[in-house]
Amino acid sequence: MDNLEQHYKTLGLSAGASLEEINQAYKDLAFIWHPDRIPADNPRLQQKAQEILKSINQARDRLRSIHQTSPRSSNASARSSDRPKSTAPNSPPPPHRTYQRPHISDLSGVDLRGANLREKDLSGRNLSNANLIEANLSDTFMHRANLAGANLSSANLFRANLLEADLSYAILREANLIGADLSGANLYGADLTGAKVGTSNRLLVKLTGANLKGATLPDGTIYK
Repeated sequence: MDNLEQHYKTLGLSAGASLEEINQAYKDLAFIWHPDRIPADNPRLQQKAQEILKSINQARDRLRSIHQTSPRSSNASARSSDRPKSTAPNSPPPPHRTYQRPHISDLSGVDLRGANLREKDLSGRNLSNANLIEANLSDTFMHRANLAGANLSSANLFRANLLEADLSYAILREANLIGADLSGANLYGADLTGAKVGTSNRLLVKLTGANLKGATLPDGTIYK
């Protein structure tokens, strides 16, 4: 009877590895030890490569057969195909849902002072009340991001995409907004005192459809 544990070890795997892990481990080892990659003028290494390739072939074939004939895997597949799409209201979510985006997107109150977030995709993220003082957000994509109450004082928002972002009551004092797109953004009550928005005679920020009601403009006046 063959030693399954040894087959796993041959492929550098722990016992019980998945079929996907088995296939990937085989590909990696076969790539390294294929005789065609060994210099033809080194017969000793050529022979060793052939022996290793033979052993990993055997290990892969044996472990594959275990997975293909395993009642547990076949029954699991059958149950998966027969399972109705909807689940009971109190059913726990599948394990993979633990790692879905909602856990990543909630960054409310996070301290990112001085962080380099250049060219990051923060679209749809919840950054309400976040500390983004002096953060580098140039060319960052923040479409529909929630930045309500966030502190973006002296932040670099050069060419940042803030379409339909919520910046209500956000602090944007001395922030660089040149080239930023704030179309449809909610800037209700935001503080833009001293923010860089262009030259003396040219506005270089896109504000099409933006809500500026109650916002403090760069010159200190309040928009009505």
